[in-house]
Amino acid sequence: MARYTGPSWKLSRRLGISLTGTGKELEKRPYAPGQHGPNQRKKLSEYGLQLQEKQKLRHMYGVTERQFRSLFDRAGKLQGVHGENFMILLESRLDNVVYRLGLARTRRGSRQLVNHGHILVDGKRVDIPSFKVLPGQTISVREKSRNLSTIKESIEVNNFVPDFLTFDADKLEGTFTRLPERSEVPAEINEALIVEFYSR
Repeated sequence: MARYTGPSWKLSRRLGISLTGTGKELEKRPYAPGQHGPNQRKKLSEYGLQLQEKQKLRHMYGVTERQFRSLFDRAGKLQGVHGENFMILLESRLDNVVYRLGLARTRRGSRQLVNHGHILVDGKRVDIPSFKVLPGQTISVREKSRNLSTIKESIEVNNFVPDFLTFDADKLEGTFTRLPERSEVPAEINEALIVEFYSR
């Protein structure tokens, strides 16, 4: 299944979650799109709830169904809670770490920075958004890309970097100091529903 590239605001409203991370999509109309607006009172089945939660998380991180499933399966082979391990693996993706460092305003933007070769991991160029960042690795911006307006603008508005990362705005580099804890990753997701969805 291909990655969704349609209007993210419409999708955000359908899933009831801000996919850009700004929350702007839900400010004016915090209900699903459609001509009946807020009066659509559909009660979702258990399967529907599980599917919605899966789609919410998949679109939030902007991964394809295949990438999502293979990461989910990998999480199941690790020690600990399957759903939590899965969330931590998603957070460890290079495109997500670039987003969390504030080098891009959206995960879609951070994926582009990685794809276009603007990002270095431990001084080496990595252009694979799904690259797994390990604790201790340093993420930085290529010398030639340091003046990109998108990066500068993003850093100006972003003043929050999670505790599992350190960031030096002058050097435009950050370190993935440790794996995140469940409390540090999206609280609006119930990953247990996703585990149930794939266990059907």
